[in-house]
Amino acid sequence: MKILIIEDEQDMLQNMKDFLEKENFIVETANSILQAQNKIGVYSYDCILLDINLKDGSGFSLLEDLKKKNIEDGVIIVSARNSLDDKLEGLNLGADDYLAKPFHMSELNARVKAVLRRSHFKGNNKIKLGNLCVDIDEHKVDIDQTPLNLNRKEFEILLFFVSNQNRLVNKSALAEHVWGDHIDQADNFEFIYSQIKNLRKKLKDAGAEIEIKAVYGIGYKLVEA
Repeated sequence: MKILIIEDEQDMLQNMKDFLEKENFIVETANSILQAQNKIGVYSYDCILLDINLKDGSGFSLLEDLKKKNIEDGVIIVSARNSLDDKLEGLNLGADDYLAKPFHMSELNARVKAVLRRSHFKGNNKIKLGNLCVDIDEHKVDIDQTPLNLNRKEFEILLFFVSNQNRLVNKSALAEHVWGDHIDQADNFEFIYSQIKNLRKKLKDAGAEIEIKAVYGIGYKLVEA
């Protein structure tokens, strides 16, 4: 799952980034509204952590702009402003949650996971497809209650397919979501083919009742076998 942190306090930004990366999230950052707009205009995110007081304007104005453009990324306001009026304004503008500074990183992690469960998985932390079960919070996969050993990228790819079940996923969208904006530095999609090949083999060998089908020239689709 991919997160964008919009925060101009460098120490706070780095602490949040380091913690969330340890929790196996893909994390990108912006320290201004302009930088955030440039990223959001190109990439999609599962959750945006948005500070209100930014050096080039108000986070509220950015949030309002996102909702006007029907951008459905989950948004958690993270702010030192803890007044009821600020909370109500943020929630009324469409934020999914409001977290006042200072906070424990474990609480931030819990809030992010709650937003992801609501937006992608109807509030569930475990998703079942056939005999496969994906534990979102624990980053674990079982097939017939037997653990399936996946590396981090394989898990992220599988989770992306699970959240887009029966939808055609093109190679560019998959690469951008799982590898972030570093995908711009890649010359081709060979690294995607390799990861998906390994994931498909592991699923097949474990007797999974799902299949990642290749759609020639376009991408892939996850279907129940």
